[in-house]
Amino acid sequence: MQATTQYLNKGRSFICPYFLLISAQTIQVRISRMKTRRLGRNIIVTFILLGLCIGGYALYDRGRPAPIPMKQKLYDGVTYRRLIRIFPRPMIAHVLTIDTKTNGIEFLVTPPDTESETPLNARTTSQFLSEFNLQIAINGGGFSPWWSHSPADYYPHEGDPITPFGLTASNGNIYWMGDDTDVGTEPTLYIGRRNTLSFNNKPGRVYNAISGDRMLVLKGEIAPDLDDKELDPRTAVGINRNGRYLYLVVVDGRQPFYSEGATFVELAHFLINQGAFMGMSLDGGGSSTMVMEGDNGTSIILNSPIDNYIPGRERPVGIHLGIYVK
Repeated sequence: MQATTQYLNKGRSFICPYFLLISAQTIQVRISRMKTRRLGRNIIVTFILLGLCIGGYALYDRGRPAPIPMKQKLYDGVTYRRLIRIFPRPMIAHVLTIDTKTNGIEFLVTPPDTESETPLNARTTSQFLSEFNLQIAINGGGFSPWWSHSPADYYPHEGDPITPFGLTASNGNIYWMGDDTDVGTEPTLYIGRRNTLSFNNKPGRVYNAISGDRMLVLKGEIAPDLDDKELDPRTAVGINRNGRYLYLVVVDGRQPFYSEGATFVELAHFLINQGAFMGMSLDGGGSSTMVMEGDNGTSIILNSPIDNYIPGRERPVGIHLGIYVK
């Protein structure tokens, strides 16, 4: 029997039961500490990720107008409206209605910087407004040369020389004729010294003139053959039937979940809904910008421009349309 007991106990060690109890408690304490540490790490990681998300959104959303409809009188004869559409996709449009018969309202098309084949130096719309002490400004028509390959590879930079598209005049000086064969037929808005407005009907004496991309509205109807597929930021200008009211429209785009842009057909609808009888598109994409003068004389961007897919970044452009409100 003793031999059998010794055989059964062979290889075994005697363990005190109190030691087992103490060891179990120690293991539980260690497990509890590990869980606490793991929970702490998870909380820290969660806060870091949340901070990155909030910071990333704040960076993406910085300076953009809130997607809330609004209507505001900016000056006598100048009303601003922000129009919001959610379906079938988000779209934000900014509309300025100008009563040209209001005393003190005058217009300015970007004047030439030089007498050459590249008569204009590129500047942002905000710079244009500040340089000429304007109260309202939007980007104008197209220009060349232009390219945008990346945030580091683009043209023009501020101050680079460019050439406007189409007939262009400022304060009675026609400094660019465009293609002579197209004058009078390509989209051009003529603004007289006394704020008379007309499209494509060249007056005997041109005072201000700015050319666009294509006609959007013809006698209250959507112009034929407009694209209804491609979404982009857009800028447009229109007038009502008797030429008293000028409508400036900028649609934000290329910004998912905020505003994806508009087609040319949608842009034409916007103009008609404001009361436009005639209307044309100006340069769009990263050029689309609308600004006003702030209380301290600085520029306030009313829309959300997006140059090189960077929200809030203004593109230097060649031509602008400005408004004085005295």
